[in-house]
Amino acid sequence: MDSDCDGRTGQSKFVLFHPTGFPNKFPLFPPPMVAAITISFRSLPSPYSFGIWEVSPVCSVGYRRSDHRARFPSPAMAESTKAKVEVFDSEEVLAESLAKYTANLSSNFIGERGAFTIVVSGGSLIKSLRKLTESPHVDSIHWSKWHVFWVDERVVPKDHDDSNYKLAYEGFLSKVPIPPGNVYSINDALSAEGAAHDYLTCLKNLVKSGVLNISETRFPKFDLMLLGMGPDGHVASLFPGHGLMNEKEKWVTFIKDSPKPPPERITFTFPVINSSASIALVVAGAGKAHVVQAALGDTSQVSEKLPVQIVSPEGELTWFLDKGAASKL
Repeated sequence: MDSDCDGRTGQSKFVLFHPTGFPNKFPLFPPPMVAAITISFRSLPSPYSFGIWEVSPVCSVGYRRSDHRARFPSPAMAESTKAKVEVFDSEEVLAESLAKYTANLSSNFIGERGAFTIVVSGGSLIKSLRKLTESPHVDSIHWSKWHVFWVDERVVPKDHDDSNYKLAYEGFLSKVPIPPGNVYSINDALSAEGAAHDYLTCLKNLVKSGVLNISETRFPKFDLMLLGMGPDGHVASLFPGHGLMNEKEKWVTFIKDSPKPPPERITFTFPVINSSASIALVVAGAGKAHVVQAALGDTSQVSEKLPVQIVSPEGELTWFLDKGAASKL
């Protein structure tokens, strides 16, 4: 194991290598395997204790194991070629960092190809985007180049309290000058099946026009996907134990028996989610600490993967956690 530490940022990067793959309980590490994990500390007391590592932001201290056993990241993290975990002292600091991260990606992609395709989810994620509507980001981002999508949506009218569109509009979209034609909400006049087919048609047309890239696996490749996580480990409308977790072919599908109301929804599938260039998993609050622990900690006792553990993008995966969400790591 090698470690690099930047004392200016309080960031440590761990690179693990095993020439024949990691044996026994890590069968998902194919040989040879290099897993790069970066853990960042923002405004945290020193040292901050993790279940996997106890790390001090001071380079001269470096890192030490929290016990005498070598612990590796869970297969869910290692399946991604590069996973980062960033822990923040508060949700406020998390939101500031998330805004900077998003703004930087926006600038990079717009500079490269003249557009920025971003996918949002519902729940508390929208609240964490609030810093984008403030200075300096609100005045510096090229909003006219943004194209906004939803990773999932409830099949309800757009003015319904359960609508992810309404949540995003009131908390974010109404405060920034993104052209309405670049905001791709569902057709709420259709059934769940009809809305999923309509959204699929929209995506295919955007691929043809060059707004959306296509991945090597022939799925749409979004520049950035911003995901929240439910207290049961679900992402999008992909719930633990549900058959849609195993969908391998479709881009967009529908669900009529969601375990969380409302029951009818449309959702991107894991092949689309994992085709993204970048994914940010944003989790705040101690109420989700046990699920974060299950996703990032020791998975040897887990009989079935949580949906969040299947998130493994072609590009970069970054976890944005506040201190409460990371409290059980």
